[in-house]
Amino acid sequence: MFDLLPSTARSLLILCVVFIPLEWALPAWRDQRRARRGLAADLAFFAGQYLLFSSLAVAWLSWLSELTDGVSVVVAFRDEVGSWPLALRVVLAIAGGDFLMYWGHRLQHAWGPLWRFHAVHHTSERLDFVAAHREHPLDGFYTQTLMNLPAIALGLEIHLVLGLVAFRGLWAILLHANVKLRLGIIGDIFGSPQLHHWHHALDRHGGNYANLAPYLDRLFGTYHRPGGDPVEIGVEEPHPRGYLRLLLWPFLPKDRA
Repeated sequence: MFDLLPSTARSLLILCVVFIPLEWALPAWRDQRRARRGLAADLAFFAGQYLLFSSLAVAWLSWLSELTDGVSVVVAFRDEVGSWPLALRVVLAIAGGDFLMYWGHRLQHAWGPLWRFHAVHHTSERLDFVAAHREHPLDGFYTQTLMNLPAIALGLEIHLVLGLVAFRGLWAILLHANVKLRLGIIGDIFGSPQLHHWHHALDRHGGNYANLAPYLDRLFGTYHRPGGDPVEIGVEEPHPRGYLRLLLWPFLPKDRA
């Protein structure tokens, strides 16, 4: 863990250099302070992800890839698609991951046991690039598995899979940032901050579940983009605010506030 401290500090510095000027120049919420409520908890989630849980997720995906190497159906499928162009397999991996994530994310909001963990992410009452890291580790393992199963099934090498993880992670940070950007066709393809901000509004069933593939929300009737940005962000149910309490929150009874 201590070996990761320098790279974690560099990552935070790079994100600050990129996003702080962007959020200052093009804010979605102009009255939002940098030293906002909940920032300490979000920084703790950032540290937890980079120092521990990201490494565990990589180990989990590597183990899952090795596990499927012994499944005859998967091996036969990989032999069948192995001659396909690499670019085509990468596109299929991305599209397949987006499709699984859409329905997996929609299930997180619809089914109570999954929502208990996913709700941790939605407890942020202010959004910025740091808030993007507020995620329960078990919730993170769930989403990383869904996003990368198609790539693993297609037999893409693990470094290509991790490349997809890195790209999605960076774009997810932008989606949560306190910015108002006109991304045009890029936003229609990969999602935009304004679209995702509405996903974080108080209504748990408000839509916009396909974080990086808005066309799926349009296709399945869950696209939601009113004008402007939501006034209130978060969850309606009472919740704790500290990092460790938020990690424990999903395991407590329903009256766990």
